[in-house]
Amino acid sequence: MSSDDAVGIGPGDGRKRCDWAGTDPAMVAYHDTEWGVPVHDDTTHFEFLVLEGAQAGLSWATILKRRAGYRKAFAGFDPAKVARFTPARVEKLLLDPGIIRNRAKVEATVRNARAFLEVQKEFGSFDAYIWGFVGGRPITNKRRRMAQLPAITPESEALSKDLRRRGFGFVGPTVVYAHLQAAGLVNDHLLSCFRYAELTGTP
Repeated sequence: MSSDDAVGIGPGDGRKRCDWAGTDPAMVAYHDTEWGVPVHDDTTHFEFLVLEGAQAGLSWATILKRRAGYRKAFAGFDPAKVARFTPARVEKLLLDPGIIRNRAKVEATVRNARAFLEVQKEFGSFDAYIWGFVGGRPITNKRRRMAQLPAITPESEALSKDLRRRGFGFVGPTVVYAHLQAAGLVNDHLLSCFRYAELTGTP
């Protein structure tokens, strides 16, 4: 099946899915239970920001395999705890095989935790801040083919610019659009994917 085909068939259950889900159990589970589901929890927002920043230049499947390692290394994705990581703690993390041992990404995660706390202080929650970029409700697209999914949008460019202004790193517009998709601020499930109907309440 080419990347332009609308859907893939899940492993054994006959349900049509977005082609990128493939047949890897972790990817299928992520597609079926998390991707595109509206997030209103700050810890989950921070988790996705950490993982998406780590993904830069890599595949999402690579990061999913290390998700448990990231959860352990970064204090259960508690931004208040990560913000207190010392240079010595960073050096220790760079020896941890459970994560991507990239110094720039690890150091950016600590800086991002501190910036995340500042956003919470200003807006009451990161959730209130980020949902403001889509008018407070999910943008529901009607894509028929994977080739129709954009890499960036005006919303992701605006959010990326503001996050960088606030001191966040590894938050280019492509990474940010991945966050909007993952956290359900944008529904980019294909029309023929079973999750599209479930998330939109359409038959």
